[in-house]
Amino acid sequence: MIFNEIYSVYYNAVARILDKLTDNNSADKDLAKIVEENAFGESVLTILPSLKNQKWQLVRQDMTTPIRHKPTMPMTEIQRQWLKAISLDPRIKLFRVELEGLDDVIPLFTEADYCVYDKYDDGDPYEDERYIDHFRTILTAMRQGHNLKIEINNRYGERVYIRCIPERLEYSAKDDKFRLVTSGCGFVRAVNLARIQKCKVYYGDDVIASGKYETEEENVTLEIRDERNTLERCLMHFAHLKKRVERSDDGRYLLHMSFDKGDTSEMVIRVLSFGPTVEVIAPESFKSLIKNKLIDQKSCELL
Repeated sequence: MIFNEIYSVYYNAVARILDKLTDNNSADKDLAKIVEENAFGESVLTILPSLKNQKWQLVRQDMTTPIRHKPTMPMTEIQRQWLKAISLDPRIKLFRVELEGLDDVIPLFTEADYCVYDKYDDGDPYEDERYIDHFRTILTAMRQGHNLKIEINNRYGERVYIRCIPERLEYSAKDDKFRLVTSGCGFVRAVNLARIQKCKVYYGDDVIASGKYETEEENVTLEIRDERNTLERCLMHFAHLKKRVERSDDGRYLLHMSFDKGDTSEMVIRVLSFGPTVEVIAPESFKSLIKNKLIDQKSCELL
């Protein structure tokens, strides 16, 4: 574990109780609420009785505490090393996160310590000041509930101007790219951030007030031969999707998944990346896309 066990939910819940007691406020309902918010549902049956009967000698019988100072949680060295490693990720600059006091800390890991497979090399320019500014502008609009005015280059190199509601930002680990999912604009739903030329928050009166974009789900079923650790790799690769796994009689596995229909082309490529150990069982439309993709690759002498 990277983080020390003393930072578990029990310790955090007790620390907040002691913080409350040092303010001379010991109402049982308030303490029970602290436990419910910071620990597990059944923890009320453990934490409060252990404090009241002095099994944990932090509280007196009259529910006051001999502790004079509010509890603090200083970071362990390994936590500081982990934060140092995170601070080296160029994407951290996108979120205005300032990690101070780490100059003399050795990072827990660096990019030289691991290798990522099946990842494209043309990721987004996270060090580019214009890209950083666009990312932060989008976050501001999302948090404040404002529209966005965006100028982009489409796939044909044409300049397109749109006004939209920013719904969410999505990150593709395979492409190493961010994209903005929008609503309120009839001809653009998803925008790759690297294509954005100009971006600003719209504060005008003529706002788009339509509801959130409703995604249309597509289902796919894969049959997996658990060779070369394929099952585990599939579950990790598609961890962000709704899915269900069942074991078949012949020892293979059926993986049922749901995904946004707008991501069909990307899903085809991702499924193909697992090679012959994964076979599409349903639906027929998705199987046809897989076959056509393989035919195209063969015609280009890629197979």
